[in-house]
Amino acid sequence: MFLTLEGIDGCGKTTQARILVGNLASRFGDDAVLWTKEPGGWTGGEKIRDLLLKHGMQHPLSELFLFLADRCEHIREVVAPALEAGKIVVCERYTDSTLAYQSWGRKIPLEKIEELFRWCAFPVPDQTFWIDLPPGKAYHRVSRRGGPDRMEEKGTPFLENVRRGFLFLSEREPERITRLDGDNDADAIAGEIARRAEVLLSP
Repeated sequence: MFLTLEGIDGCGKTTQARILVGNLASRFGDDAVLWTKEPGGWTGGEKIRDLLLKHGMQHPLSELFLFLADRCEHIREVVAPALEAGKIVVCERYTDSTLAYQSWGRKIPLEKIEELFRWCAFPVPDQTFWIDLPPGKAYHRVSRRGGPDRMEEKGTPFLENVRRGFLFLSEREPERITRLDGDNDADAIAGEIARRAEVLLSP
C-alpha cells in the first residue's frame, strides 16, 4: 500500500504522517511501515533537497528535472523495494506536489510533466491525503517555525495558484485524492485519515 500526504508548507503534513505511521505501526508492526519524504528521502538526497529549497534555479525546467532525478533515485532505492516487500509506504509529498507547484505555480504545461511521469514509470499512490489550508494561514504557521523555504517564499499569489492545482487534481481523481480541511483540529484530521486508511487496508 502506497499512501502520500500533500499540501503546501505549514498545512500539517508531517504531523499527520507521524500520527498515521504510529497508528499503522501499532496495528501491523514497526517493520511493516516505511515513512519517507520528498525531496531528499534517499541516500544523498539531501544534496538535491538543499539545491531545490535553498538555492535559486534560474530556469524552471532545472527545478523540474531536479525533482524528477530525486524521485527516480527515491523510488529505486527506497519506495519500490519497500512496496515489493509488502510494506505500507507513507510519503510526504510526491507527484501531485510536482504537478501543483511546477504546472500551476511555474506554468509548465501539465501534459508535459505527466508525460515525463509516464516515461519514468513512477508508481501511482493507492491513496493521497491532501491537507487543504489557505496560504495565509499556512504562511503564519511557517513563520513561527523559522520562515518559509525558497518555494514558499514566492508569496501568497504563487501559493494560491498551487492550491488551485491541488484542487484540480483532487476533482479529477476523487477516488484517489481525499481532501482534508487543514483548518480542522489535528486530531480531527487524523481521525478522517484513519477512517479512510481503515477502509483501504481492510481485507
